[in-house]
Amino acid sequence: MAKKAIIAGASGLIGSSLLNILLREPGFDEVLILVRKELSIEHSKLKQLVVDFDKLSAYSSSITGDVIFSCLGSTRKKTPDLTIYRKIDHDYPLEIANIGKQNGIKQYHLVSSMGANAASSNFYTKMKGEIEDDLKAVGIESLFIYRPALLIGERKERRPLEKTLFVLAKLIDPLLIGSLKKYRSIPAATVAMAMYKQSLKKQEGIFIYPSDKITELS
Repeated sequence: MAKKAIIAGASGLIGSSLLNILLREPGFDEVLILVRKELSIEHSKLKQLVVDFDKLSAYSSSITGDVIFSCLGSTRKKTPDLTIYRKIDHDYPLEIANIGKQNGIKQYHLVSSMGANAASSNFYTKMKGEIEDDLKAVGIESLFIYRPALLIGERKERRPLEKTLFVLAKLIDPLLIGSLKKYRSIPAATVAMAMYKQSLKKQEGIFIYPSDKITELS
């Protein structure tokens, strides 16, 4: 039986890696990506839907399939307006989940963050906690939440501070053992592979994976 995956955020660090996996591996016959503008990628399995994310309901009839992967996310540097930032990291993923639920999609995968907590005083971790809680309330049959630590990978934009953190991570990661392993940095490709492998399983419920568990699943 043909299977169809949907990715929101396919141009990002994790999303682009996930897209490559889905196009390469045999698990899905069709991959639909929701984009603001078309990516310069061509593949027999790939379909691109150019959308206005502020009007997602207008595209609901096209957002159909078996699995949704939400890799949407921004940064304070790219999106200093916190209202817009919240739209990207909270409102859009939630709206896509609601559309998926209405269209009978049974599986949803969210890239969240280490420390996600709706009760946090930090804007970012509070927002991530809120999207997790709101997605749980949607009632999708299988909800997978990934909480990676510092992501390693080549981004399109330059982030000098992040490069410094990468160097520090290489020194610190070996020291993080036992219960501290979840704080180790993690390659974006590892997160993407874990998402792909979990999407092939028939599991019902809510599953939350910290960084160390993501590494095991990949």
